[in-house]
Amino acid sequence: MSRHPRRVRRTLALVASAALLALVTACSNSSAGTGGGNGGGDPVAVRQGGAIVIGAEAEPDCADWLGTCAGSIWGSYTMKEATVPVAFVVRKDGDHWVPKASDLLAGEPTTQATGGTQTITYKINPAAVWSDGTPISAEDFKYTALQVRDGKDIFDKTGYDKIASIATPDPKTVVLSLKEPYAGWQQLFSSGYGVLPAHLLAGKNRGALLKDGYTWSGGPWLIESWKRGTSVTLVPNPKYWGAKPKLDKVTFQFIADTAAAFQALKSGQVDALYPTPQLDALSQIAAGIPNTKSEVDAQTGNLEAIWLNNARFPFDSQAVRQALAYSIDRKAVVNRLFGSIGVKQPAQSFFTPILDTYGDAAFGEYELDLDKVESLMTGDGWTKNGSGIWAKGGKPAAFAVETLAGNKRRDLTLQILQAQLAKAGFTMTVHNTTPADLFGKTAPNGDFQAGLYTLIDTFPDPTLSASFASSSIPSEANGFSGINFGRVNIAGLDPVLAEMDRELDPAKRIEASKKADQLLADAVPAVPMDALPNVLLWSTKLGGPIAINPSEGPFWNLNEWGLAK
Repeated sequence: MSRHPRRVRRTLALVASAALLALVTACSNSSAGTGGGNGGGDPVAVRQGGAIVIGAEAEPDCADWLGTCAGSIWGSYTMKEATVPVAFVVRKDGDHWVPKASDLLAGEPTTQATGGTQTITYKINPAAVWSDGTPISAEDFKYTALQVRDGKDIFDKTGYDKIASIATPDPKTVVLSLKEPYAGWQQLFSSGYGVLPAHLLAGKNRGALLKDGYTWSGGPWLIESWKRGTSVTLVPNPKYWGAKPKLDKVTFQFIADTAAAFQALKSGQVDALYPTPQLDALSQIAAGIPNTKSEVDAQTGNLEAIWLNNARFPFDSQAVRQALAYSIDRKAVVNRLFGSIGVKQPAQSFFTPILDTYGDAAFGEYELDLDKVESLMTGDGWTKNGSGIWAKGGKPAAFAVETLAGNKRRDLTLQILQAQLAKAGFTMTVHNTTPADLFGKTAPNGDFQAGLYTLIDTFPDPTLSASFASSSIPSEANGFSGINFGRVNIAGLDPVLAEMDRELDPAKRIEASKKADQLLADAVPAVPMDALPNVLLWSTKLGGPIAINPSEGPFWNLNEWGLAK
């Protein structure tokens, strides 16, 4: 549940943070930081009131955060995090980002594992209320949990599928009973879903009610408007029991084109950007953007990979998937994309930099080796046709890659891959699509051969089962819930992933995670490419403790932002 495929949603060999910081520090009128606050300097004092505009590179398809239509991480950035209360937030502790009980709770939940089961007790903050004044209650936790566990068209059921029962002994107490221990229990009612208002949604069509936004809130902000194709506007929630927003209004303006977004920043039309690291974005940061501060952080939860459909030709063969990995010079790709900022090594694991202790760099063995490609393909019964392309049973080793249109960095990536794979005997074509089609239809239905997109860890917990357990394969039987879009079903992997999920001993959990890392590298269900650095840019007219949170994104503390005094 912590993984979001969108931009697509642990340190690997891709750590180059010093080089990244050197780049940003060199920018004129800018400063850099590593997630500690306000571009490496002290927070800038702010005044009360005022309005700002933030550029958003994508528009969400819906605001039903439990549904498969909630495929864009920008839905979380623009609306969910500002309005949906969560049990745990992610905050920095030393050099690491860790879960901490939020102010929705009266204190740290208690948990007990006995007899192969686990019980978690939550005490809700008595001051916590919805924006209509209704207390946030145990019934809200119960409604949310059962919607995820039992509902159809649920984005991901990981963790919630372990719920045996949920008791509400009083309005502010929740007792959750799990069928087996769950090491990632802090993700429940946190990360992707949070807690939804039962008094407004129970017994109704949740998807229809939330499709185009909502008027309620359990966070510091309210959604004032969502103008499809244009913007989302937030205003303060006067009933919020925590720290109230400094600003009177925040508007997220949808600007998909990176060049247009940077021009809007330079001209003052927008006050902040959180762009994916496109080539033109990096070059503009390197050249310096007047009156702009910036932060670049390599400690991310981002993983871009070539995601393969293990149930579709030609990737229903492990030998072909391995041959594909040996056909690609991943170092050359990463150097071409990010070499100018010191990032020169590809990702070697499915664990992102924020979860570096769990990975073992198992993909390090896959370097360009055409002799191994030949051995694997001929051993699997393939021969080259007159055009030098592998073929088997009269069918060529040809495939299409699904990717989101308008991303110049991915366009370049695919151009390089196309040339490399042609030399290795594969024919690759590109199919541009939209987030709604890719993550709402194509991927859940398995109607693809390969895809290039970014998976984002939104919680610092190694939940590989969400992406690779066979039980997470979307199907008609489970209402097309789950994000194992690649139909991965590797012999021996499910028990190891289950051990990772239930093992409460940290050392044993790391041991299991490294075993999973190796099993994945052996089977090559996908090819990890790079861990994208996070980039945040903002006008010098803004103040507050502005900084990137690699789990929750750049706007995790938007209520503390303001106009500089």
